[in-house]
Amino acid sequence: MTSFKKTLQTQRFDDYRYYHQSRINQTLHLISAVIFLFCYALLFKDPALAGLVGWLAMLTRQTGHFFFEPNGYDEVNDVSNEHKEAIKVGYNQTRKIVLLVIWGLVPVALVLAPTLFGVFAPPAGRMDFVRHVGLLWLLVGIGGGLFRMIQLFATQSVGIGLTWVYKVLTDPLHNIALYWRSPLALLRGEMIDPTIKGARWAAAEEEADVDAEQAAQPT
Repeated sequence: MTSFKKTLQTQRFDDYRYYHQSRINQTLHLISAVIFLFCYALLFKDPALAGLVGWLAMLTRQTGHFFFEPNGYDEVNDVSNEHKEAIKVGYNQTRKIVLLVIWGLVPVALVLAPTLFGVFAPPAGRMDFVRHVGLLWLLVGIGGGLFRMIQLFATQSVGIGLTWVYKVLTDPLHNIALYWRSPLALLRGEMIDPTIKGARWAAAEEEADVDAEQAAQPT
């Protein structure tokens, strides 16, 4: 397995097992993924509408993380929530809160300065205001991704940063493939995904094999 594929699979596996145990959260991610694909289709045709739709998708998935995902000690993976937050490659809860605060301040800023100091023409009506909000929300989303990518360049490696960006951009397709059964499981009353405990993907298996080989070697 190439380094890129291994890093991508490790990031996806850690994201899945640590942050997507709730069937409700998985179902919301499935809905969000479909909305994000619609956002991608709009991106070059109507960026303002794409910004509005994209943040609808983002709020849908973050609702799952903040309200339905277990946040205490992770019994499934036998790790603390603090450990998971510390090793999170992308946006952990603290970073998400900062990003969501910025998102929430955008309409406030446009109410106080409708032209944003000359960036926009004066809004002729409510729809102009909404479209200006959409454009700024799109910039916040893109800027947030670029900011975290540069952070990863500086704190980890360029490869990890680029892999994370690729993961985020392709998450909608991966989420659909991974969680399309989740609504049915939820209807059966299954609140936590039982397949996560003991799940191993190829990259994780390779790392486990390497660790086992190193442990077996005499020191």
